Amino acid sequence: MSVYRNFITTICLLLFCTYSISQNRSFSQKELLKLYDEATFNLHKENYEKSLIQSRLLLNHSLLSQNNYLIGKAYNTIAANFDGILEPDRALFYYQKSLIYAEKSNNLELQNWLYNNIGNIYCFDKKKYEKGISYYIRSLHYSRATKDSSQIFLTKLNIAWAYFDIGHFSKGYPYLKYINKYSNKYGIETTIAVTDMLNGMHYTHKKDNQKANYYFQKGIKNAIKYDEKTDLSYLYLEYAKFLSKNKKFEGAYKNLNAFKELTDQINLEDKAKKAKIAGINLEIDEYKREIDKMGIESKKKEKLFHSESARKNKMTTIILSLFLISLILFYFFYQNTKLKQKNRIKDIENKINQNIINASIDGQENERKKIALFLHDTISASLSSAGMHLNVFLSQHKSLPVEITKTKLILDETHDKVRDLSHDLIPSLLARFGLLYALDDLCEKYSNSTLHFEFVNTIPIKKRYTEKFETRLYFIISELLNNIIKHSQASKAQVSLIENNNEMIIEITDNGKGFDIKKFNFIEGFGLNQIKARINNLNGQFNVRSQINEGTSVMISIPLNV
Repeated sequence: MSVYRNFITTICLLLFCTYSISQNRSFSQKELLKLYDEATFNLHKENYEKSLIQSRLLLNHSLLSQNNYLIGKAYNTIAANFDGILEPDRALFYYQKSLIYAEKSNNLELQNWLYNNIGNIYCFDKKKYEKGISYYIRSLHYSRATKDSSQIFLTKLNIAWAYFDIGHFSKGYPYLKYINKYSNKYGIETTIAVTDMLNGMHYTHKKDNQKANYYFQKGIKNAIKYDEKTDLSYLYLEYAKFLSKNKKFEGAYKNLNAFKELTDQINLEDKAKKAKIAGINLEIDEYKREIDKMGIESKKKEKLFHSESARKNKMTTIILSLFLISLILFYFFYQNTKLKQKNRIKDIENKINQNIINASIDGQENERKKIALFLHDTISASLSSAGMHLNVFLSQHKSLPVEITKTKLILDETHDKVRDLSHDLIPSLLARFGLLYALDDLCEKYSNSTLHFEFVNTIPIKKRYTEKFETRLYFIISELLNNIIKHSQASKAQVSLIENNNEMIIEITDNGKGFDIKKFNFIEGFGLNQIKARINNLNGQFNVRSQINEGTSVMISIPLNV
């Protein structure tokens, strides 16, 4: 315990000492570049504590000298340290800060690294593949501008991998073709196994089982040879999928087992790594606040010089304006005190009611998500594992009791029902590809021989919004379509989406029996209080038009916050 306390004390003293030194002495350009090299060296040696302290000192003096090139380098090194200690959110924050200064200094090489590293975080940590690929494409642009052939090779490998992960094999294949062509020239030990895996995935997609099997086995050997544990775990998983797809369940089970064991080992090593740097983790928040404070103070000093003269000229005008505004406000306050009190009480009541409804909505959505994740990640995974065990058993025994066959059928049916229920709670299409794909699929799913739903969309189909926005809007539209099915007696309905002036406008129409709005409480009659509350929670507007025997039209407009 005393050793632990001494370690924390040492870190604090080092931070304090470097801060004191930085205040008393300015560094030359040569000294700052040397400090950058030392911080980078310690980063590569995984001496994160020392590298972070050196990076902080580099940042402080780079900000004082207003050297955009070195400021960008300092932020990049800080970000890389956080990447190394498994803090992707903090790493992303400082990579983006570094990118601002890399662009200011027109440092093409640094911009290349940053776009690639940000792409890695979005693809491999956040699983936001489309966004990650867009950063890889920009990295590729700067790799070509700097004629960095090795970086071009690595970036194209990352792009191919990202596309294959989301099943876009036709888009990823040109990059794989390039990788195969230049693998011997620009590839390194860490890329050999991944290249084999991508070829295995490609030939699996092409249904060339012989080549796919060859590349997966070759990739596993290379990953073991070069001690690439993470790549080996991916290979075990992809090979298990391939074998299972080809009904080689025993081999699939062995590889899946190897994947689980290796993943557990990697997780244990990650935990050991985090335990090793436990001391610096305790200081991370303080370190981040100090770094952010430097940036803020630097901006303040920059603005102070420009604003001082204007401030003096504006003071008299501001004082007079405030005096006049105060008189006007006092007059209106005096005249409308009672009215404001009534309105204030009413507003408070409305806010309380709205907060209750919002809390209920948020709770429902959170529970829906938890249940869906539990069904998918736990129940469905367990059923799949049980099914795999049973398939292996069936493949090993020719003559089996009828009860075993019935058990397999019941297990398969249960797995399908759990999967369908999970998708109903949170549709996988919505999570992976976004609102527009999900709505198109929803209209197709709800259409039948008596009622056809047409989806009309002018927004690019691949466009994504925030997860909360997409989820709420999906279930709002889903509920409205359910109302058409239950109540309208329509034969045709249409869902149309457009964007206009930073708003999304949704119109849902049907040719059903309609109703007289003046004589019928639409909201209460169709149980749409929850929908109206959700739209209000998104700061949107909700309007209904209908006449008897002339159908119904629902118009929704919601501000975009993407």
